[in-house]
Amino acid sequence: MTESDAQQPPVLTFEGKRYDLNALPDEVKELVRGMQVADAQLRMHEDTLKVLAVGRQSMAMQLNERLQGVTPMAD
Repeated sequence: MTESDAQQPPVLTFEGKRYDLNALPDEVKELVRGMQVADAQLRMHEDTLKVLAVGRQSMAMQLNERLQGVTPMAD
Protein backbone atom coordinates (compact mmCIF):
# COMPACT_ATOMS: atom_id res chain seq x y z
CA MET A 1 0.00 0.00 0.00
CA THR A 2 1.42 3.39 -0.93
CA GLU A 3 1.12 6.52 1.17
CA SER A 4 -1.54 7.93 -1.18
CA ASP A 5 -3.60 4.70 -0.82
CA ALA A 6 -3.69 5.14 2.96
CA GLN A 7 -5.22 8.60 2.57
CA GLN A 8 -8.04 7.51 0.28
CA PRO A 9 -11.40 7.26 2.08
CA PRO A 10 -13.24 3.95 1.79
CA VAL A 11 -15.74 4.06 -1.06
CA LEU A 12 -19.05 2.26 -1.38
CA THR A 13 -20.06 1.58 -4.97
CA PHE A 14 -23.74 0.70 -5.15
CA GLU A 15 -25.92 0.57 -8.25
CA GLY A 16 -23.34 2.46 -10.30
CA LYS A 17 -22.89 5.29 -7.80
CA ARG A 18 -19.93 5.94 -5.50
CA TYR A 19 -20.24 7.11 -1.89
CA ASP A 20 -17.71 8.14 0.77
CA LEU A 21 -18.33 5.39 3.30
CA ASN A 22 -17.09 7.52 6.20
CA ALA A 23 -19.64 10.24 5.39
CA LEU A 24 -22.66 7.92 5.39
CA PRO A 25 -25.07 7.81 8.34
CA ASP A 26 -24.42 5.08 10.92
CA GLU A 27 -27.63 3.29 9.91
CA VAL A 28 -26.38 3.01 6.33
CA LYS A 29 -22.94 1.85 7.48
CA GLU A 30 -24.64 -0.87 9.52
CA LEU A 31 -26.60 -1.99 6.45
CA VAL A 32 -23.36 -2.14 4.45
CA ARG A 33 -21.73 -4.26 7.18
CA GLY A 34 -24.78 -6.53 7.19
CA MET A 35 -24.53 -6.99 3.43
CA GLN A 36 -20.82 -7.78 3.73
CA VAL A 37 -21.57 -10.46 6.33
CA ALA A 38 -24.35 -11.87 4.14
CA ASP A 39 -21.99 -11.97 1.14
CA ALA A 40 -19.35 -13.79 3.18
CA GLN A 41 -21.92 -16.32 4.41
CA LEU A 42 -23.17 -16.90 0.86
CA ARG A 43 -19.61 -17.57 -0.35
CA MET A 44 -19.02 -19.96 2.54
CA HIS A 45 -22.22 -21.88 1.86
CA GLU A 46 -21.54 -21.97 -1.89
CA ASP A 47 -18.15 -23.51 -1.11
CA THR A 48 -19.84 -26.02 1.22
CA LEU A 49 -22.26 -26.98 -1.56
CA LYS A 50 -19.34 -27.53 -3.94
CA VAL A 51 -17.62 -29.80 -1.42
CA LEU A 52 -20.84 -31.75 -0.86
CA ALA A 53 -21.39 -32.13 -4.61
CA VAL A 54 -17.87 -33.50 -5.09
CA GLY A 55 -18.35 -35.89 -2.17
CA ARG A 56 -21.68 -37.08 -3.53
CA GLN A 57 -20.17 -37.61 -6.98
CA SER A 58 -17.37 -39.66 -5.41
CA MET A 59 -19.88 -41.79 -3.50
CA ALA A 60 -21.94 -42.32 -6.68
CA MET A 61 -18.80 -43.51 -8.48
CA GLN A 62 -18.00 -45.89 -5.61
CA LEU A 63 -21.57 -47.19 -5.58
CA ASN A 64 -21.47 -47.76 -9.31
CA GLU A 65 -18.18 -49.64 -8.95
CA ARG A 66 -19.48 -51.82 -6.12
CA LEU A 67 -22.71 -52.64 -7.97
CA GLN A 68 -20.81 -53.96 -11.00
CA GLY A 69 -20.76 -57.47 -9.55
CA VAL A 70 -24.38 -57.42 -8.30
CA THR A 71 -27.18 -58.73 -10.48
CA PRO A 72 -30.03 -56.19 -10.67
CA MET A 73 -33.65 -57.19 -10.18
CA ALA A 74 -35.68 -58.07 -13.24
CA ASP A 75 -38.06 -55.44 -14.55
